[in-house]
Amino acid sequence: MRSYFEKLLSPSPRQQALPFIFPLLIALISGAMFSFALAPYYFWWLAILSPALLYAVLRQRSPRQAFVLGWAYGFGLWFVGAFWLYTSIHVYGDTSAVVSVLMIAIMAAVMGLFTAFQTWLYRRFFPETPLTFAPLWVLFEWAKTWVFTGFPWLFAGYAFTERLLDGYAPLFGVYAVSFVVIILACALVEILNRRWFWAIPALLLVVGAWTAEKIQFVQPKAAKPLSVSLIQGNIPQNLKWLTEYQIKTLEIYSKLTRNEWGRDLIVWPESSIPLFQTDIPEFLKAMDAQAKRSDSAWVTGIPYWDISASRAAGEPLYYNTIMASGFESEGLYKKQRLVPFGEYIPLSGALKWVLPAMQNDVSMSGFSRGEDNQKPLVVKGHALAAAVCYEVAYPNLTRRNATNSDFLITVSNDAWFTGTAGPWQHLQMVQMRAKENGRWFIRATNTGVTAFIDHQGHIVQQAPLDQRTVLRGELPAMQGQTLYSRISDYPILFLSALLLLLGWIYRPRKVDISFKSRR
Repeated sequence: MRSYFEKLLSPSPRQQALPFIFPLLIALISGAMFSFALAPYYFWWLAILSPALLYAVLRQRSPRQAFVLGWAYGFGLWFVGAFWLYTSIHVYGDTSAVVSVLMIAIMAAVMGLFTAFQTWLYRRFFPETPLTFAPLWVLFEWAKTWVFTGFPWLFAGYAFTERLLDGYAPLFGVYAVSFVVIILACALVEILNRRWFWAIPALLLVVGAWTAEKIQFVQPKAAKPLSVSLIQGNIPQNLKWLTEYQIKTLEIYSKLTRNEWGRDLIVWPESSIPLFQTDIPEFLKAMDAQAKRSDSAWVTGIPYWDISASRAAGEPLYYNTIMASGFESEGLYKKQRLVPFGEYIPLSGALKWVLPAMQNDVSMSGFSRGEDNQKPLVVKGHALAAAVCYEVAYPNLTRRNATNSDFLITVSNDAWFTGTAGPWQHLQMVQMRAKENGRWFIRATNTGVTAFIDHQGHIVQQAPLDQRTVLRGELPAMQGQTLYSRISDYPILFLSALLLLLGWIYRPRKVDISFKSRR
């Protein structure tokens, strides 16, 4: 095995004589182990080792071989890293275990094409160097936010939330952190190949992250902290939408809230009210009146039927929303990024046999997309930039919503994925969004992870999972803007595109000769 790795890291043509199954297995395994760099495992060094192995096995490969190796890496990455989908598909989607695993495998095969095309482009058009491998990696991470409606998960930068390299986040966002991670991964391979000069940029990037951490973009406002209570109802997902359990759900949340009136803000999680606002007008009026009598703001997740828009469209329009009411508080935020197979079913007619339990659940298949550029919620003179559940995975969407805000707020229901890594990966993204935008994040969930996250991305308080509980905190409003909140992802995307352009223009002639000889 030692001799194999010596050949693997060597620039010698001897690598081509090795059976292709060896690099193929290394690519598959290295992709599969990447997710253990993320929450809840936090083996951050795997986020460097994993892409380093991919970079190494691509050495002197033909574009066709690179495509296969990249696909194997991507398949391993998504099959293991997103296997938490099994719980929602099998347990709550009423789908057999075999079909559930098959669906995850198909998803992994499709998402693996991102890495496959990334590695094919790398070996087809560019010289073998970290300065082309890392930019391609970043651009394909960015592409995952919009291709196929987007599935922006498992980014390399998230492994360094709260540690080592996250100082770049408020400057240039998570893609910049990913860029540095991949440069370090490639530099490791180059150093093992005795190209010692790569130690210099690697060291400079690490020192740069430490230096960036010292920059303070934001500071607390003079106003007194906001007293906040987060209500975690812990409603089992298999009961949540049952007609006979809906009133029971309202009673549970109302009882948990009883001692919280008088706090500045009380937050119920996503779809904590399992009924449309048109079904419970008296309940909503009573809650609003109680909040006003107590000088409290009440924010809740609720499915919303927009009657006037439905009439204009000629069809019912349902939205997954966050609603604010109570004392000096108002606003309605409609979720903009919906989850395929979670909030709507693509080709639902053709897929009824696959997800039978989801077809009759409006929470799973009936929502419409909210419009862009919605106003923040207003809570007692504070602007709260809202995000519903999965939306926090989109860096630029959260950044846009956070414009002119004092706090960030997100509500979620991760009961679909209880007992898996999914809720923890989700929380890690919330932390990164807080760091990027320099705002405290208020996160209320049904079963966990309910938490207060400060403007540095640190978890300040966290409720226990799978318990009915209330989490209380005193949160300072922040003022000022991070560099990222001003300039978005443009610098790192421009830098990546520029490096690739230069790499293509000045690529060695042997790249083209090698390609032609192996077609």
